[in-house]
Amino acid sequence: MYCYVGGGWYQPDKTVADLKDEMRAHLDSGYTLVKTKIGGASLNEDIERIEAILSILESGNSLAVDANCGLSLEQSLDYAAALKPYDLRWFEEPVHPVDFEALESFIGAYENSVATGENLFTVEDQQNLLRYSGMRSGRDIVQIDVPQSYGIEQCNRSLAMLDRHGWTAKSVVPHGGNQMSLALARGFGMAMCEAYPDVFGVFSGYADDSRVENGYLITPERPGIGFEGQAKLFSLLTSLHE
Repeated sequence: MYCYVGGGWYQPDKTVADLKDEMRAHLDSGYTLVKTKIGGASLNEDIERIEAILSILESGNSLAVDANCGLSLEQSLDYAAALKPYDLRWFEEPVHPVDFEALESFIGAYENSVATGENLFTVEDQQNLLRYSGMRSGRDIVQIDVPQSYGIEQCNRSLAMLDRHGWTAKSVVPHGGNQMSLALARGFGMAMCEAYPDVFGVFSGYADDSRVENGYLITPERPGIGFEGQAKLFSLLTSLHE
């Protein structure tokens, strides 16, 4: 399963050189697509950070950016104009998740690929995203957070709704680097999965024996979701059960 890695968090005393080292480490681990946070600093600072990461990548297609819904409409339009020439893989969550009018304005200005949807938890909200935001099938990405969106059957309903609107599972990248999202991404034929190694404690990453080769997560053939392959997490879950 193709898997990209998220990072680039803002931290006190973290330098641009530190950011490059972080991204190099992800590349050395086998990932070919990385994502960094933006919007938590000035536009000029974020451009410096983006250009630093691009200096170690083959192209903008190997970098995505994520504003975590933190930009106002005016800020988002400034970012759209500044980042458009870099032709990045996608620009994630530029504005508030249900401000579809602002998102439509951003998409019209940015033109390149946009990703959003992880903070929409019902089929109806996701449908309104497609109806009113200007999202484009085949170019933009819907990010369903399956564990927080009422589970597997709700995900199935969301994919059926997307199909009725001319979208396929290949336009979906589930939010959250966890075993459930990985299993569903494979099972439903989604575009890729997400990884956040060493960020969320025992909930980080995938099975202990998983590995990434040239961007693809080579997964073990365990039945079910596969939490049993994460020793520390499985120990925590079994202790709660007891």
